[in-house]
Amino acid sequence: MEKIYDVVIIGAGPAGLSAGLYAARGKMSTLILEKDKTGGQISTTNEVANYPGSIENATGPSLVARMVEQCKEFGAEMKKDTIKEVQVEGKIKVLVGEKETYKAKTIIMAGGASPRLMDVPGEKKLTGKGVSYCATCDADFFTDFEVFVIGGGDSAVEEAIHLTKFARKVTVVHRRDELRAAKSIQEKAFKNEKIEFIWDTVVEEVKGDGLVESVVFKNVKSGELHEYHADEEDGTFGIFVFVGYLPQTELFKEILDMDKAGYLITDDNMNTNVAGVFAAGDCRVKSLRQVVTAVADGAIAAIQAEKYIANVFEE
Repeated sequence: MEKIYDVVIIGAGPAGLSAGLYAARGKMSTLILEKDKTGGQISTTNEVANYPGSIENATGPSLVARMVEQCKEFGAEMKKDTIKEVQVEGKIKVLVGEKETYKAKTIIMAGGASPRLMDVPGEKKLTGKGVSYCATCDADFFTDFEVFVIGGGDSAVEEAIHLTKFARKVTVVHRRDELRAAKSIQEKAFKNEKIEFIWDTVVEEVKGDGLVESVVFKNVKSGELHEYHADEEDGTFGIFVFVGYLPQTELFKEILDMDKAGYLITDDNMNTNVAGVFAAGDCRVKSLRQVVTAVADGAIAAIQAEKYIANVFEE
């Protein structure tokens, strides 16, 4: 007999793992599917200082490992697969993956969001070789080197400040003539002697053979190009990109309601516009995307899935 899960969760980041824990503890048959790295963005974070109780030098990977262990302890299954199609019209939902097809009474979408790329020549080739999207992860590699931070929002400026603890010089490159970050964050950055700013400028190309060696900047007003080369003694420098995130919601395009940026719209109980389909974590519309809010979303979604099943399947 083909198995029908009570809950299939797409994504094994903090929201998905939290949902898995609550669902499995609620004695629901639970499957967590992940196409990439378990833990989502937090798996690349060296220090988790703002998650309540995350003391004793808690890291992203160590926190994720505990979450996974809890999920499995209560009976949640975990599989690696990429879902290519979902069918949500009937009471039983169908998820078509690259490896298998799954059936479920409910779906919890917890696919998260991924860093937005600059989408310029050389970027992908040199990612991890000077181009980074996580200052917490990679700052130490650039101790006493120069780094550029691309972006002007809260994340970009906060990470620029963080990078001054390691780099000898940090230059914030922003496409506008003023920052979008909160005024309090801006004030800290402007006061920091290690931080400089380049305005009205974008990256056109990243160059290097094995490591970042130069970057081509373009002034958006004048169109002028300028190539910055690494210091001869250093041989390289860092480019940290913080230009926003892309919600991983393409799977549900034209199925679930989304905002203009592609984030899923839910109510406070994580309900989407399709009965039996819930969303949790960074992929949904919300004011704060942090581990603490992701795990809360996951818990709520799982409890609501349990209530939905009780109402629809156990009448």
